[in-house]
Amino acid sequence: MPTSVHALKTAETAAISGQKQYLTRGTGAYRRASLALFLSGFSTFSLLYCVQPLLPIFSQQFSVSPAESSLSLSLSTGFLAAAIVCAAAVSEGLGRRSLMSISLVGAALLTIATAFAPNWHLLLVIRALQGLVLGGVPAVAMAYLAEEIEPRGLGATMGLYVGGTAFGGMSGRVLTGIFAEYLTWRPALFIIGAIGLAAAIGFIALLPPSRNFVRRPGFDPRFHAKAWLGHLTNPALPFIFAIAFLAMGSFVTIYNYAGFRLVAPPYGLNQTELGLIFTVYLFGIGASSIGGLLGDRIGHFSVLLFGLALTAAGSALTLAASLPATILGITVLTTGFFMSHSIASGLVGKLAHGTKGHASSLYMLAYYVGSSLMGSAGGWFFAVEGWAAVVIFTLSMLALAFVSACFAQQFARRKA
Repeated sequence: MPTSVHALKTAETAAISGQKQYLTRGTGAYRRASLALFLSGFSTFSLLYCVQPLLPIFSQQFSVSPAESSLSLSLSTGFLAAAIVCAAAVSEGLGRRSLMSISLVGAALLTIATAFAPNWHLLLVIRALQGLVLGGVPAVAMAYLAEEIEPRGLGATMGLYVGGTAFGGMSGRVLTGIFAEYLTWRPALFIIGAIGLAAAIGFIALLPPSRNFVRRPGFDPRFHAKAWLGHLTNPALPFIFAIAFLAMGSFVTIYNYAGFRLVAPPYGLNQTELGLIFTVYLFGIGASSIGGLLGDRIGHFSVLLFGLALTAAGSALTLAASLPATILGITVLTTGFFMSHSIASGLVGKLAHGTKGHASSLYMLAYYVGSSLMGSAGGWFFAVEGWAAVVIFTLSMLALAFVSACFAQQFARRKA
């Protein structure tokens, strides 16, 4: 009997008997799922953030302001945020695996199309569509992990997935910067799209079918509304959603406008040098996995609070005038952010009561709305008062995120 058919029959038997068959560490299916979800995170974030090092180039070539150039990223994340809410509902009928596969292939093809955009407005339209298509991945991937991975190992596996997003974010930024330096930005985006398409094909080939997911044919608005409302009335979860909004908003703000600061005097970095700075994402990859493991062992909220404090310290370090200190600050900020994100995203699955896809969609909605709104708002602070205002803006958001984590911890303890 083919493996996929056997897995589907096993899932049906488990659903009928009420038993759940989790993917356990050390099995081949677990390894394939981990690699597939790593590829999905890599593809999603490399395609989404590949334009970030190009913002100064867009500003010059299309004669737009820094804040306007950031729309090439903010529109993608904004439409992605809107699509995430619908994606959770669609995946209930279509299936987790199918929706993620369609989304990854579609987003890669749209990135390739971006390379041929003849003007600024069409480029923005394509980027908006790309965000809409990518909405089928992040929340659904988190739901797949929460449903299919054994609870004791969820933190480590979620950390690996977030590590894939970090590696994708780094690769998209670094490779695009290098390719843009030597080939111009259009071939750079074409190559990134082709890499994303290859990752999507790998994902489709590797990801095991769901064992614990039961499809809900048709679309029942009352069911979905009740599910979302249920998570919003969970005392702890809204604070976790607030952390996603604030932490991601501060992280993207620093990355959006650091390029404008570093290509200008006295630094004068070129596109390759600017792109290479994004290799600090490697620290995010390690921090995601380590954060997940530490959370499973010493407590998720302790690691979350430490990660947020580390993010704030990194943001403050970028105020230094020297280039090495600024790079160190970006490194510390990246480490703290990915540690916080891996823990917060894992907590959603632990704190949610059923319909984990809906809970994940609310988390990712807050995550990308923060990226879109705060990432663009930071451009106003940069234009008016310069880099110091950007840092104050991010530190304010991180302070609120820290307070939110404290409240979430209190409510989670009461529940326990």
